Amino acid sequence: MPKKKTAADTAETSGTTKTAEPAKPTITKTVKFHIHASKEQGNDFCALTSAYAEACEYVSGYVFDHEFILNANTLQGFLYQTVRERYGLKSQMAVSVLKTVVSKYKTVETQLASKPYKYIATEDGKDVTKYIPRTLKWLQEPIHFKRPQADLVHGRDYSFVDNGTALSLNTLGKRTRVAFDVPECFKGYFDGTWKFGTGKLVKLLGEWYFHIPATKEIDEAAAKPSHIVGLDRGLRFLVTAYDDTCKTTFFKGSDIMRKRQAFADTRAELQAKGTRSAKRALKRISGRENRWMSDVNHQISKTLVQSYGKGTLFVLEDLAGVSFAEENLSRSRKGRRELRSWPFYQFDQFLKYKALEAGSSVINVPAAYTSQRCPLCGRIHKENRDHKQHEYLCDGCGYRSNDDRIGAMNLYDLGIMYASGNKEPGLRLRK
Repeated sequence: MPKKKTAADTAETSGTTKTAEPAKPTITKTVKFHIHASKEQGNDFCALTSAYAEACEYVSGYVFDHEFILNANTLQGFLYQTVRERYGLKSQMAVSVLKTVVSKYKTVETQLASKPYKYIATEDGKDVTKYIPRTLKWLQEPIHFKRPQADLVHGRDYSFVDNGTALSLNTLGKRTRVAFDVPECFKGYFDGTWKFGTGKLVKLLGEWYFHIPATKEIDEAAAKPSHIVGLDRGLRFLVTAYDDTCKTTFFKGSDIMRKRQAFADTRAELQAKGTRSAKRALKRISGRENRWMSDVNHQISKTLVQSYGKGTLFVLEDLAGVSFAEENLSRSRKGRRELRSWPFYQFDQFLKYKALEAGSSVINVPAAYTSQRCPLCGRIHKENRDHKQHEYLCDGCGYRSNDDRIGAMNLYDLGIMYASGNKEPGLRLRK
């Protein structure tokens, strides 16, 4: 009996083959809705978020005790029924608990891997810097989920109803409808081009909010950039930009550092008190500082994208494992720790999605030698940089400039390499 032809056989016979079209790039933003919950609805949300957090704590303990199982499907076979029965969660929410915990452990795993343990060893009479990779086994206790919140899946646990004017949300009991406010800047997210993902129900300062990631396909950035901009990041200048017109733009960080130090001083005073009211104030200050830092990163990334326009290639150094301590030797250990905690990675993410949305792109390149190389003659010599004077002076050709500007110029050069076809540009010592 002859074999029945398949669609693939037919295509091959006719001399045509179908190839899958490459996926378009996407951007994802988080839309934050303020929910108008009644007292009864608020109680239902409290019960739900508390149960969800307790379930996450239970699953986290299991993951910690069982060699870090980081597969939600595997965990489902062991814990699904227990999570449903013990915490009263609906089917989809029980699955979401497992995914939430696995996602959190994977995030921590990535963070640990980016910060290997550094120590000094003596070899042949010389001190040598050594590194030990950090893994989840470095954790001394399970990851905790103390903040009450719940992840709700679109189409299963939440949906937009009443012509998009209300949200229908699952609780431990019956489903409920709530009205919500949408900031003016988010109104365009309902034009049909955005897809909504799993939302997060949270409470902040007595008010309920629902955060939803929104994803949209966009057109590819131009293959050949019309502008290349090197972006050096630091603390004295949060960002130093050098572009193809030889223009350098500095985003000063002095005011930022003073404000961060003010936050640190306030935290120290409250921690010294140790009272319940002081602990509540600490939480408020932490949230206020995080929102302020996010706003600063938003403003700088937005300014850069708007200033350079469509088709710009922004070049950032990969800061994984990079410390800024040496730039602040005059500060106390506490001060250096506070300053090093500026969210540079967040700036990286903000710039990437804003650039992508505007038809530009961002690449990360190795940080090696970007602050030590002379952009004029190419000589790499560590001692050419004076950290205290914030100056670079090449001992080869005599070129002198601001050390942050030198970093941005070298990143610009790496961008030139990338645009010329070298997809893994990097600076190397000459032999």
